[in-house]
Amino acid sequence: MAGIEGGGILSEVYQSARKLLLRARDGIERLERFESSVSGADSPELSFAVKKDISQIHSLCADMDRLWRSIPAKSQRDLWKRKVEQMAEEADSLKDSLDKYAMRNQKRMLEAKERAELLGRANGESAHVLRIFDEEAQAMQSVRNSSRMLQESFETGTAILSKYAEQRDRLKRAQRKALDVLNTVGLSNSVLRLIERRNRVDTWIKYAGMISTVVIVYFFWKWTR
Repeated sequence: MAGIEGGGILSEVYQSARKLLLRARDGIERLERFESSVSGADSPELSFAVKKDISQIHSLCADMDRLWRSIPAKSQRDLWKRKVEQMAEEADSLKDSLDKYAMRNQKRMLEAKERAELLGRANGESAHVLRIFDEEAQAMQSVRNSSRMLQESFETGTAILSKYAEQRDRLKRAQRKALDVLNTVGLSNSVLRLIERRNRVDTWIKYAGMISTVVIVYFFWKWTR
């Protein structure tokens, strides 16, 4: 009577383990389909559920291993022994598949992390290069501004020198006219020497002004570099 009761309990436990085995196998297949998809999606909840089912199967196999030993008939004991061992082997196989999936998933996550880090470093280097280009552009703009200011200063100095040259020509013409007039009216040589001395002074003033202008333009050019 105890053997019949033990066989009934064993059958119920076996059916429960069989359902868990089918559910765990289906879960493994679903995880592998997720893995082979384009996105390579992962389902931690499903992985945990499959792992829990496999653990329960192992626990039920331990119970069934104890129960089949209490069956009186040797033929029944041998039959249940083979069934329990087969169940345990299938559970072990599912556990290996789940462990391999977990290892592949971990490797995939590490590779994704490394790619993200490389991309982050690449983006950082790109930003650094852009900053360098921006600084170079600002420096070139500053050089262009300085060059334009220097050109304007040079043109101003050239215009001033041209004005001095025009004034010199006018002074020479005025001097010649004045000498002609003085010679005509017969002024003394002392007056002529006084005029020549004044002309020399004007000439020195003229050249001093030209030199001052060149010096100012040179120092302005040095300041804007």
